[in-house]
Formats: sequence, C-alpha cells, structure tokens
Amino acid sequence: MRFLGVGESNDLAAMYHGLVQRGHEVRVHVRDPACRDVFAGMLQFTDDWQRELGWLRAAPDEGMVLFETADQGAAQDALRREGFQVVGGSALGDRLEADREFGQSILRQAGLKTAASHHFQDCEAAADFVARRPGRYVLKFNGAHALRTRNYVGVHGQGLDVVALLRHLHGQLQAQDHPSALAARSVDFVLMDYLEGIEVGVGAYFNGQAFLQPACVDFEHKRFFPGDLGELTGEMGTIVSYRFSQSLFRTVLQPLTEVLRDGGYCGYINVNLIANEHGLWPLEFTSRFGYPGYAICEALHTEPWERIFASMVHQSRLQVATRAGFAAGVVLTVPPFPYSYGYETLSKGLPVCVLDNDVQAQAHLHFAEVEMTDGQLVTSGVSGYVGVATGVGPTPAAANAKALRAAQAVVVPNLRYRHDIGERVGRGGQWQQLRRWGYLA
Repeated sequence: MRFLGVGESNDLAAMYHGLVQRGHEVRVHVRDPACRDVFAGMLQFTDDWQRELGWLRAAPDEGMVLFETADQGAAQDALRREGFQVVGGSALGDRLEADREFGQSILRQAGLKTAASHHFQDCEAAADFVARRPGRYVLKFNGAHALRTRNYVGVHGQGLDVVALLRHLHGQLQAQDHPSALAARSVDFVLMDYLEGIEVGVGAYFNGQAFLQPACVDFEHKRFFPGDLGELTGEMGTIVSYRFSQSLFRTVLQPLTEVLRDGGYCGYINVNLIANEHGLWPLEFTSRFGYPGYAICEALHTEPWERIFASMVHQSRLQVATRAGFAAGVVLTVPPFPYSYGYETLSKGLPVCVLDNDVQAQAHLHFAEVEMTDGQLVTSGVSGYVGVATGVGPTPAAANAKALRAAQAVVVPNLRYRHDIGERVGRGGQWQQLRRWGYLA
C-alpha cells in the first residue's frame, strides 16, 4: 500500500516507520521546518504533499492520505470529494477541537450535560468576571496550536489564583517587547467551572458513516511529575483499555454519529470527561490521532494499522481486533521538555542507545523526536520528546511495570519519565469507582 503522511511535526513518525518495515511505501510531509529532522535517515520525505497526489492516484485502492493535525480539515474534505482515501478528520472535526464553545454546544445537542463555560478574548475582563463570581475555574486556550502548558487548573476556592494569573497574562500582552508567545497573537480562551470527579476519556474510529467497535477508554496523566505535580504537559503517560467501554460509548460517542456523518469525518475521535456521581461532564474533543495515544492503543491491537485504515476507508467492517487487559504508555523526555527554550543547547543531538539484551522491551518502544545520523540514533526536533514506552498487562499496575521495563532499555543522558502511570486508576480506585457508578459496563 501507499501512504502519504501530512502533519506539522511528524507526530506519527513511529507509525510511518512501522508501515515501512512491513513493506509499504510511505512519504511524509512535515510542515514545520524545525521538525524536518524528526526520523531523518529513516523515512522518505516530501516538501510538497500535493505534488505526491499523482503517486497516490497510481494506486487508487491501495493509497491513502493520513493527516495528523486538527487544522487541515478543509483540505481533507476537498481530497475526499476528488476521490482520495483520507484518514484524519474533517473541517467539522477541526472546529470541534479548536472552538471549545462550539464543541460544548454539539455535546449538549447530543444530550450530555456540560459544565458552565465562559469565553473571553481579554484577560482583564476575565479577571473581573472571576472577582465578581468567585470559585474554582479551569483556564483553557482555544485553537489547534494552543500551548497546553499555558492551561491552568485553579486551586483556590475563591479563584484568587486564577485572577492573579489572568492579570499577569494581561501584563505580558501589554508589553510589546515581551518574549512570551502569547504576546505575538491575540488571546482567546475559556474559563470552565471546575468539576470534582474522575477524569476519563472515550474514543473510537469513525469511518464516515459509523463507529468501529470496540471503543477505547483512556486515563491521561498530564502533569510532569509523579503524584500529578508540576506543569500540564499535554500528556506524560496514559492507561488505555478496549474493554468495559460500551456504557461510555453509548452515552458519549454514539449520539454524535449523525453530526460526524454529516461533517464527513473519518478518523479517530475522543471526548475527555469528568465523571462523578451526578453524571458525565464532557470537557473537550480530540479530533485527530492522539499522541502518544495511538502508540499506546497499538499495544492492544491484534491487527496492523494498514488493515484498520483499509476497513475504515472501504467501510468494509465495523470491528477492530483488540486484546483484553490494559496498556500503559510512559512518555520519555529530556530537558527542557515540556518547553522548547534552550533545547538546542541542552539536549539536541544527544545519543540515544537501546540495550541490546532486551529484545522484548525494544518491541514496545515508539520513538518520536529522534533521527539517524551516521548509524547513531540521536535526539532531534524541537522539545526533547524522545518517545513513549508501552506495556500490556491484566491490571494498570502490571501494564505500567511492563512499560517501565521498556523505558529502562533506553539510555539517553538526563532521560526523565514518570513511574506512577496508572497508580490512581488501579490501586487508587478510579477504575472500580467508575464501575460502581455504572460508567464501565
């Protein structure tokens, strides 16, 4: 088969590399010049993905385009109208993820309860709002490329920390010479009322007409340090399972079938939620391949990606072959992750070695910001995101232990990762609590 990968930073590099190793032809376009060294020496790249469409046309039933990001949905829709097989998302999917208010309105139309959300484009106005309406809030920026490290979960019961942060950000925006990325663009964000409960996600593949089964349940660990301390990084590790997902699927995803069908969506879609004794409260969409989610899900697949994608674009079946149990993913990083400032000096170009005596562990390593230089794997890219180690087991703890074994086979100076992925899910009781509430059945 022929695959054309289109993305911003080559997030699916390990997937593409797997396709190549299984004998498929793969060409990759990386939009960000700073990321064009990711998997250099291991993949074939193109500067212009549209120029490769003729190459795909030469294999109409065996060629497809994989889009990584949630900001090129219109291009995907156009390609589908031209007869190309496309997996990724759609223009609708882009809006579901980037425009939080719109995403919440679609979820309400599907019959779900949502937390109160307040849209702002002015930090000072938002600070005044919290001062008038004290409480805990979650600050989330809109846009497909919004920095996750800028989001903030309020702690103070009266919102004093959120007020102080908003006024700090307002000062940054007023300083024309401030180096902050926020000062270079208009501010667009929401304040969501904080909800107590268990954070859980449910996702599935949509083939343009219907969802493939089973759906996947996931528990992301977003903070940098063990014990859920430190910065919100996007993701430092995750626990996933394809079992016991039917209740969440029927409540959250299945009601979205018609809107996704009408929007021409074809790809993976996930809804992140807060679950408590009062119900399910959706927070946000991920309308694309999750990273590193796709690599962690792969650990539970019993069929390769190419078969899953073919079944989606041909709408030939509604099942994904998966195994029971849990998969854990542990994200491997080097300084200054989760930031990019100083990466060139601190960690870029460091040798990445894998212990030769652990073949099983090597099979569960999915590298990310690396390249091959003179036969040596070295760090590349822009942030120090080395990759993810995965493991499978009958419990979250057992899966994490396998993932840590794989992580320990990687040798890089100053390598960091969390060792407690899944602790709160298994021993911490979240899985059992969700079952008692009836959400995992």
